[in-house]
Amino acid sequence: MSLREGASIELRVTPDPYVTIRYAGASGDFNPIHIDEAFAREVGLPGRILHGLWTMAQVARAATEAAGGPDRLRSLSVQFRGTGTIGEEIVISGAVKAGEPGELVAKLEAVQAGAKLVKNGVAVIAAS
Repeated sequence: MSLREGASIELRVTPDPYVTIRYAGASGDFNPIHIDEAFAREVGLPGRILHGLWTMAQVARAATEAAGGPDRLRSLSVQFRGTGTIGEEIVISGAVKAGEPGELVAKLEAVQAGAKLVKNGVAVIAAS
């Protein structure tokens, strides 16, 4: 895919009930707020919550899929703003603008149920 200035990016993903368990194993982050439903509720959460870095990975996924592959992503930065939950769709969206010569910049956010999980996401992508 050839990404161009003015393009829109959108990725929709619904975290399944086991995503936090799988991500804990992959990342080594076994914080009980992500893997233990009872513990998460005891500390005032609505249940197990998503790992912030998993949500950031979905922002990276949106950028790399739009760009045509992970080798095109030069850098990614985000600001975490909300708590993601299991089973509810997350929409990652944004717009592509010109960057430095040979680069495009995607401004991205991730929203779940009207709440921003990630804002001010910036993906620098090698232009084709």
